Amino acid sequence: MKLICFSYLIIASLLPCSIKAQTDINGLQIAFLADVHLQDLYGNFSDNNYTGIINPKNGKPVLLRTMESQLHSTRIFNENYFAFLSALDDIAKRGIHLVALPGDYTDDGQPIHLRGLQHILNEYTRKYGIEFFITTGNHDPVGPFAQPAGKNDFLGLGGEQQAIFSGSDIYKSSNDELPVVITKDIAKMGYDDIIEYLKNFGFYPKENYKYWATPFSFYTPEDYSYSKAINQSAISNRMYEVAPGYTVPDVTYVVEPVDGLWLLALDGNVYIPKSNSNGDSKNPKNYSGANLGYNNVLTNKKHLINWVKKVAEEAEKKGKILIAFSHYPMVDFNDDASNEIEAFMGRGKWQLERVPEEEVAKTFADAGIKIHFGGHMHINDTGIRTYKNGKTLLNIQTPSLAAYIPAYKLLTIKNKTELEIETIVVDTVERYNELFELYQMEHDYLKTKNDNNIWNEDILETKSYHEFTDYHLSELVRLRFLPDDWPANFKNFLCDISGDDLLVLANIESNEPFEKLLSNKTKYKKEWTKALYKTKKQLSKNHIGINDLKTWKGIDMITDFYRIRSADRLAIKDIGTNRINQYLLIYNAFYENKRNTSVRGETYKNTGLFLSILYKFLNGAPAGHFKVNIETGILENLDK
Repeated sequence: MKLICFSYLIIASLLPCSIKAQTDINGLQIAFLADVHLQDLYGNFSDNNYTGIINPKNGKPVLLRTMESQLHSTRIFNENYFAFLSALDDIAKRGIHLVALPGDYTDDGQPIHLRGLQHILNEYTRKYGIEFFITTGNHDPVGPFAQPAGKNDFLGLGGEQQAIFSGSDIYKSSNDELPVVITKDIAKMGYDDIIEYLKNFGFYPKENYKYWATPFSFYTPEDYSYSKAINQSAISNRMYEVAPGYTVPDVTYVVEPVDGLWLLALDGNVYIPKSNSNGDSKNPKNYSGANLGYNNVLTNKKHLINWVKKVAEEAEKKGKILIAFSHYPMVDFNDDASNEIEAFMGRGKWQLERVPEEEVAKTFADAGIKIHFGGHMHINDTGIRTYKNGKTLLNIQTPSLAAYIPAYKLLTIKNKTELEIETIVVDTVERYNELFELYQMEHDYLKTKNDNNIWNEDILETKSYHEFTDYHLSELVRLRFLPDDWPANFKNFLCDISGDDLLVLANIESNEPFEKLLSNKTKYKKEWTKALYKTKKQLSKNHIGINDLKTWKGIDMITDFYRIRSADRLAIKDIGTNRINQYLLIYNAFYENKRNTSVRGETYKNTGLFLSILYKFLNGAPAGHFKVNIETGILENLDK
């Protein structure tokens, strides 16, 4: 990786390693690390002597979640701790001094993990002069106010599950468990406590900032002073009425860390009172979660939109480059395949409720946002909307370090209209396998329980963190996604079919359902022979051997489908261009020979939807390395 030099200096006379203003920000770089989901593996409880279990690899006590829990979750709980450190090391080596974290920097905002994050960020600020800027996610905080919490799935002695809860009143015991550990350090913190832990990372003004403001401050850039900002920064001043009688915090802010750059950190959390809340506005259980993001901002947080418009106008007038970031996406992150996904999997599946309505993008584009970095979905994606009034909004989905493919986004300001965005993959992570002996102990214990759906211990043979996250995804597909999301009949059909049979089926011109054609090749020999002849011609034309398609089955295609959904075209390196070309050949063959869906049945219809979604995933806007003109919205793909 090449090193990049910067023109700004470190001033020892201000806060340690703070950044001096620079008159020209061309070449300035900002790193975006989303969905870190940090759990402090080697943290200590302040009120309980329990320290976890001893790791035989280094002799240290460690607090970790089970592999079983990781492989049923869309995020890794443990190894991402090491990935976070590796990403920060890479950022430091590159000489980058501005880092934004678009939410979910902890895994539920517990004190033990907040202390761990605070310590890590302070260390990188002290050693390398990095300034961090944070906004909130739905995991930090989980709700507007603190609430008791805990987990049953920490790894305990002998490979058993260890329950750790903030109070015995919320703990529900089950059979064969170790004695529960009680500590307040596992409770979920609300806004007050979280921003107090992380106050030095954008949530409050600092003397070296050129400007800092919130939707609730009433000074202007012309009469700004640090003392005014401090006086108006208290959390008690940063409240709004989310619904009549319900007042909650909003910790949105805009900051100018160096001359000419405004970072707009949006708090997209909207906690709407439940219908049965009984009027108690301070009870955290009376609020719904914030997963829906900007869809609820449109209805219950309108003051934020008005303020964003004011900030964007001010930035334009003063010639500032405005870069927005928040936890939630502002543009459809499914490469505009959300309608097909709903038709394929059904309503309420595949987190479709998190897809922002089209009105979200238009609203924020009209407000003046031109570029926005989001997280939440743990995927690599670029979405863009350009409107007749000339307004453009580019939404960049930042991958998670706790999922496949682990990466962060690097923004380079080329000039006031041209920006370069690169996805930096975190392939190599030191110590990523530090906990593998403990997982083996867990697996040995689970085998004694005669569980038929035990996780595959081959994941402990992976040779890199990249490979580990890839295996995590494949197990997640097997253990969770396929059972929970997929239509049962279609899942059974697609998982076991070979690639060559799938291509021949796509070429069959008969109106018979796919299942009949596949289950009785003798009866439909004429149709199969004719389609096979056509298939061989297609393969020859595309320089693909039929034996290439015999090497994989539908379950491999499904896993690759999730790889592409998670990592976009970055996944092609793992899948191989030859395999991708085979998938595209099947897609083209299917749509060349498309027949009446109502006649050919549900499996035929779902095959078309599946292939259409895959095709859209492969043909979305560039999401690896590209340039954008933020005035015109024109993208230039820089990937070779």
